[in-house]
Amino acid sequence: MRIFLHTMYYLPDFGSAPVLMDELARALADAGHEVEVVTTLPRDRGLAFRGLAYSRRRTGRLTVKRFWTNTGSGPLGRLLAWNVYTAGALLNIRTVRRGDVLILRTPPLQLGLPAFFAKALRGARVLVDVQDIHPDLAIESGVLRNPSGIRFARALEKWVYGLADRIAVISDGFARNLRRKGVPEAKLAVLPNWVDTDVLAPRPKDNPVSRRLGLDGRFVVMYSGTLSISSDRTLGRALEAAALLADVPGLVFALVGEGMRKEALREKAAALGLANVLFLPFVPYAELPDLLAAADVLLVPLDRSKSDLSVPSKLYTCLAAGRPVLGLAAPGSEVETVLVENGCGLAAPPDDPAAV
Repeated sequence: MRIFLHTMYYLPDFGSAPVLMDELARALADAGHEVEVVTTLPRDRGLAFRGLAYSRRRTGRLTVKRFWTNTGSGPLGRLLAWNVYTAGALLNIRTVRRGDVLILRTPPLQLGLPAFFAKALRGARVLVDVQDIHPDLAIESGVLRNPSGIRFARALEKWVYGLADRIAVISDGFARNLRRKGVPEAKLAVLPNWVDTDVLAPRPKDNPVSRRLGLDGRFVVMYSGTLSISSDRTLGRALEAAALLADVPGLVFALVGEGMRKEALREKAAALGLANVLFLPFVPYAELPDLLAAADVLLVPLDRSKSDLSVPSKLYTCLAAGRPVLGLAAPGSEVETVLVENGCGLAAPPDDPAAV
């Protein structure tokens, strides 16, 4: 079988999504399928991709095609990047044949456009892999406010789910959301994200990464991941909790990652006068186990209003690291349910700094 995996981000890009998609692509190829990943050039181009508009590399049964897109930040920059990537995915439809399968990792919902042509003109089958509920997440975050824009986004969502042959969601909360929107039960499958425990396993706290970042010998409360709209309010509350603990010697809050909300969080930390907060860049994936091992507590934040709209992949990553996990999440959310019901962590209300 030929499988086309459409994903905005793929290794060596940073974050959990590129890792998950690389593991999925390689597993499908190892199972004997011909796999073609349709993705973007990494945001950090590096020497291997600098100056390129397109890249194609094949290793065994796995082919990775990368299309140029802009790397601008902010809501408009992200929307433009989604649209430019979708245009690249459209160009690739000419290689699809009858019987092929397209897996669309959403967002962006715009990927429904190449999927429509692949299905209508080429007879392909379409599986939509829902990682965040859009446009709900953008609406709840205040990013999408225009009534006409909301109506268009709702119509696009309905159309994409309608053309899909199957829809994979990563939590029961996602499934409930889609059922309320009229998606047939027969289309839905709950498939939680995963983590490779051969790679991500407990490591000693004293390690080369913790020493390089100046985290050794300190009590470290760490968030590692994308600084995005799904958790920025809760991370803001975590900064307020850091202010309450400002006089505790040796305690530091480390926020590791990049994203559209990083500067806003920096500004809040500066406004609070926090000397016990560090903002650190992503580390290479090979160093992630040592980075997480440097923490004494790992934070998994999720804004209350987004409890059924997003599930942080870092939840499973943090659990695999073998460090105490504190979920900043509302009761009934996937984060709170996994931690409390399985006795593998604690949860605190996401909007209560004192409770944190």
